[in-house]
Amino acid sequence: MADMKVILIVDDDMELSDGLRVVLEKQGHRVIQARDGQQGKQMVYQHHPDLVILDMMMPRMGGYPVLEHFRGKTDAPAIIMITANEGSRHKAYAEYLGVVDYIRKPFAMERLLESVQKGLKSAADKKNPPPAEAAPGGDATP
Repeated sequence: MADMKVILIVDDDMELSDGLRVVLEKQGHRVIQARDGQQGKQMVYQHHPDLVILDMMMPRMGGYPVLEHFRGKTDAPAIIMITANEGSRHKAYAEYLGVVDYIRKPFAMERLLESVQKGLKSAADKKNPPPAEAAPGGDATP
């Protein structure tokens, strides 16, 4: 499948991660998995995923250090943060760091799939920006 997107799931809850993998693969995506933020960062550089689904709280390295690492990098993937945390400050910080969406657990699968589509569109737009508009009057050269 030529248009198959690569999605990296970074979550230490393997039951959740495996469930997401099954659903996303049925949607036609290639899914890879990491168990913590350190492994997730390595896999971003190795596999260049189109989208990352990132848990906030994990052993060794949680989601925020990963977001901080990729903030402002031109080659950063689109990232969706998922968390059981209820704090609005956490959401605001994740948005400041550039997540395309912030989803609280437990979530409906439809909600996640909508977010995945939004994230993939964001990634595609970043890779293929619209052409710059020509100056009025045609040729921009003096």
